[in-house]
Amino acid sequence: MDKDFKRTIILDNYQNPNNKKVSGNDHIKINTRNVSCIDNLDIYLKVNNDVIEDVTFEGEACVISISSTNILINLLIGKTRNEGINIIDNYLKMINEEEYDKEVLKELLVFDDTSKQPSRIKCATLSANGIKSYLEKENHS
Repeated sequence: MDKDFKRTIILDNYQNPNNKKVSGNDHIKINTRNVSCIDNLDIYLKVNNDVIEDVTFEGEACVISISSTNILINLLIGKTRNEGINIIDNYLKMINEEEYDKEVLKELLVFDDTSKQPSRIKCATLSANGIKSYLEKENHS
């Protein structure tokens, strides 16, 4: 994927995030905050019968944080809890330059060069880490 195409996808998901809205009381709220910058997103997650039914977010954050959150959410909706964890695990491996399964990441592949900008890693992984933590915790309850 060339840089211009990646930039277009990232900017589109930042400027027109289809999942940016507050959700109702039937969602779990996960706050993700990066203390070293403005990134402060609330993730609203609804899991029903082990399936991720809905995920939305609200808050203020940088381009990388908002676009990665929106793209990730698009991939997670409709997946089982374990499929969601697998997607996030592969995403985090990609960001950390470890071996990963490209097939499951789809549009998240636009962040494959993030490790070249260490200051952006936290932005790109903030929501993924928050969602993964919740999914794993709930898996063991």
